[in-house]
This record gives sequence, structure tokens and C-alpha cells, in this order.
Amino acid sequence: MPMTITEKILAYHAGLESVKTGDLIKAKLDFALGNDITAPVAIKEFERAGFTDVFDINKIGLIPDHFTPNKDIKSAEQVRMVREFAKKHNIKHFYDIGRVGIEHAFLPEQGIVVAGDLVIGADSHTCTYGALGAFSTGVGSTDLAYGFATGLGWFRVPEQILYVINGKLPKYSSAKDIILYIIGKVGVDGARYCSMEFVGNTIEELTIEGRMTIANMAIEAGAKNGIFAVDKKTTEYMTNRAQHEWKIFESDKDAYYHNIVEIDASKIEPQIAFPHIPDNTKPISECGDVSIDQVVIGSCTNGRIEDLRIAAGIMKGRKCHQDIRCIIIPATQDIYKMAMNEGLLNIFLDADCVVSTPTCGPCLGGYMGILGKGERALSTTNRNFVGRMGHPESEVYLCSPAIAASSAIKGKIVHPDNI
Repeated sequence: MPMTITEKILAYHAGLESVKTGDLIKAKLDFALGNDITAPVAIKEFERAGFTDVFDINKIGLIPDHFTPNKDIKSAEQVRMVREFAKKHNIKHFYDIGRVGIEHAFLPEQGIVVAGDLVIGADSHTCTYGALGAFSTGVGSTDLAYGFATGLGWFRVPEQILYVINGKLPKYSSAKDIILYIIGKVGVDGARYCSMEFVGNTIEELTIEGRMTIANMAIEAGAKNGIFAVDKKTTEYMTNRAQHEWKIFESDKDAYYHNIVEIDASKIEPQIAFPHIPDNTKPISECGDVSIDQVVIGSCTNGRIEDLRIAAGIMKGRKCHQDIRCIIIPATQDIYKMAMNEGLLNIFLDADCVVSTPTCGPCLGGYMGILGKGERALSTTNRNFVGRMGHPESEVYLCSPAIAASSAIKGKIVHPDNI
């Protein structure tokens, strides 16, 4: 029976010859992930259920990235619970401050997840790892608790949607603009519980970091997962990183897709998602005059080294507008060091930006950039719901690193060609 990448990974981990849309399966997990917000809930459920051992100390990740370094007593207690659980069960992949990074940038960077893996995480953006040809998806903390204990997960095989993207992106358009464009077309539930597979010569030209950006935001279209075929770029990325053997799955040429969507990338100009939902997108040429108070460049979506290089290239020799607060957050310690060694941090500091240790912080309105009433932020993050970054009467606009950098300089949303 012909199958897609996603179907093949699910069938393999379920010990089945084939699966089809709608099948309910029980599958073996390669990795189960929790952070400092979601893991404590899973830990309490794990202990309430009477479990005494985890299924594999090498296949569980505890990544306290949301409120670390701890912002208050409550967050300190959350991380303390995670830290004690990790120590009690000798969890290999627990990373405290000084070693931790934003989870969805950190795990691929460290080679902890690789092609062919089946990964669950109690965080909706776990779908990021599809960029490496893995099946990864977000689950609730209760599902995570039972994953910790049994190494198993229950799944319904999703419908398959194929996005065929061809053409050369315009200057300053990026992977972020591709996924914002798609979300703007289909809506935040247009791919609900579907697998979004991305192919085409535009995709082939993207870096692995760019593919991670697209996979990361598949959930913003309601998808179960986003996924890419493994190619030379993928294997080069995983070589010398991978902590275990990878397995490559390919979609059959005659695999069935419930929908095939063709997109001309040459027509995708930089996109802006207006408040208060990621599908409220506009091309930058139609945005009008939107002043802003704060710019955030970072997150699991756009905090990688190529994102920082793009922003620094635009900011070099310039200053942020006097009315702008610009916050730069490298996604991992290694990215932070690369940015430092390449002189990017000097560029940001000379431009009057602040540079933070790796954290999710402002993305979820946690800390490191809370908005007050009536304030507007332009951000490279992935969500802009009401109150997402602070006061319920604040506003969040989503964009790529290039647009964020140029807008920080100008004090309003602008294309880099107009600064």
C-alpha cells in the first residue's frame, strides 16, 4: 500500500505493514519531551498513577526554557520539581541554565532528535522536528506522563496534505513568509489534524533552519505535524550531531494526499500577521503605517544563527529608533557563542538592542519583554493571540527577522529597502 513519509513513520513505530487515515494506533516513542511549564503537570500525573520508573532514561527530555533563569518564586518551584525528578530517575537529557536552550532549537542542534524518529512533547511546537524528516507532535501533559512511563503513545493517523512550492523567493522573503502566507490562505484550522508535507524546488533551496521555521508553525494552521523529505542538506546537518542512528522514510510517488496545494514562491513578498490571530496576514506592501513600541527577534521559530545573521546584516552601522525597545534572544547557548564570535552581538549592542540568555520569555508573555496596555510589538515568534505578550489590550504582529530588524530601525513596520 503506497504511503507518505508520515504514514510510514507511524506504521514502522506501530509495528504495522501499513496505516491509513483515521487508523488508531499505539506506537513506540523515540523521545518524550517536557518543559518547565508542562513537565510538572506530567510529573504529578506520573506519580499519582503510581509509576515508579521511566521507560528509558535516554529517551526523555526535560528542558526548562520558558521561565529560566527563574523569574519568580513560582517558576523556581516549577523548575525545582523538574530538576528533582530528573535527578531521581537519572534522566540523561535534563539541561539546566548554562546548558539549556529553547527546546525546539536545542534538540535538533544537539542531535537528540533525528530523521525517522517519533517524538512527542508537551508543547505544541514540538512539530518543529519534521524539518529533519521525523514525525513529531504536541500532546497534553497526561499523555506525556504515560509516555514517560510506557514509551508508548496513541495516535490517529492524520489526513495528508502536500504543499508543492516552486520558484525563487523575492529578496528579503524567507521561510517565515512562506508559512505565514500559507496560514493566511488556509486559516488557523485549515489543516486541522492533518500532516502538512512540503516539497518543491523552493523547499530544496531552504536551509534546515528555514525548514524548521515552517515545520514549527504547522500547528498554527491546526496541523498534527509538518514534515520534509530527507535530502543531502538534512544528512549533512545530522552528521556529527546525531546521538543515535537515523532512518530515512520517503513518500511513495503514488501515495494518496487528501489535498495538493501548489504555490508560486516568487509571488510571496514579506508577510505580516496582524492581531490577534496568525492567519490575519497581509503582504508588507499592504500594511500601511503601523508604529510599534517593541521588537523581539528570537524564539523557537526564528532564534537560530541564520536569523541573527540576517538581522545583524540589516542593523549593522545603524541605531534602533529612539522609541523602540529591541530584544534579541539567541535560541541556544551554542547560537549565542556563534553570534558572539561572529561579532553579531556587538552589532546588536551598538544598535541599542538588548541581548538575552536563551529563553522563551516574551513569546508567551512570561518575562523579558512584557507589553503594557496599548503597546504594540513586532515579533519573530509564532503566536499573536490576545494578551499573548502581556496586557490584553496590547497587540502583537508577527514577521520575519529581516522585517523585524528594519522596523526596529525605522520605528514602524517597513521593508528593509525602505530604511
